[in-house]
Amino acid sequence: MIMKEINYGRINIKLDSILQTQNISINKLAFRAELQRSQVRGYCKNTIQRLDTAVLARLCYALDCDITDLIEYIPPEND
Repeated sequence: MIMKEINYGRINIKLDSILQTQNISINKLAFRAELQRSQVRGYCKNTIQRLDTAVLARLCYALDCDITDLIEYIPPEND
């Protein structure tokens, strides 16, 4: 049986735009959230494979934002 690949949409992390809006560097955020710069960079570039709820909580706390400010669901485009 061959499984058909289904496009479920994707999750977009808006951390890069939040940093620009708040004028905060990756280094400063990493320090505030007590995270590694490489980890923050991965969230900025949307290159992470799995969301870590503890990391998301730290980011929301350090940026004084809500989870909906940080991530969004983008539904699949209908063909």
